[in-house]
Amino acid sequence: GSANVIEAAVRTGVRKVLYISTDKAVSPVSTYGATKLLAEKLFVEANGRNRSGSISFSCVRYGNVVGTRGSVIPRFIDQRAGGKVTITDRRMTRFCLTLEQGSQFVIRAIETMQGGEIFVPRVPSINIMELTRAIAPDCEVKIIGIRPGEKVHEQLLSVEESAHAIELDDMFIIEPQFPWWRRGHWKLARPVPANFAYTSDGTARQLTATDLLEMMRAYESTRALVKK
Repeated sequence: GSANVIEAAVRTGVRKVLYISTDKAVSPVSTYGATKLLAEKLFVEANGRNRSGSISFSCVRYGNVVGTRGSVIPRFIDQRAGGKVTITDRRMTRFCLTLEQGSQFVIRAIETMQGGEIFVPRVPSINIMELTRAIAPDCEVKIIGIRPGEKVHEQLLSVEESAHAIELDDMFIIEPQFPWWRRGHWKLARPVPANFAYTSDGTARQLTATDLLEMMRAYESTRALVKK
């Protein structure tokens, strides 16, 4: 599907194409993550076939969007009625951002992309137990064990990628390793420290239950506007 989008963009002369990826693409442990990583590679490498600059391909990579379909929050809300919620591991942490934050980041990437970058926002993370306290504070917690293909903690930027990544106050930019790429595209950015990794359990800002409730209120407000 990703290859088809690239080919269609080239044939029809689309000027910019932005692929939306996820933290699962970093050091993938599941088929889903592996296909995300492969799609990132296809979109970055597509710039090498289009040296004229008439079409630019880039990627954004971020974590879980609060409250969206398939996320753990709707499941916890459903389970809350029964007085018991299930989690896989008490240590688990996850990146999270609101729908509005994700949308604004995508728009910014489209406006500023040169072609070949992977844009990674600085987003906070939360421990699964804090998430449980926010959504179902009075419920029993049942531990069911980590599922196949699931990580305890997640990464948005790996140590290997930090060797060719730069940072701004609100995001990281993984630069392509093309010989013709000019680092001067991002004059205000600074190099990422050596051996740095952006992880949900360490380098990311940790949310509290109160922080998450505020994010959920913002999410519900956005949904209400969309419905109107």
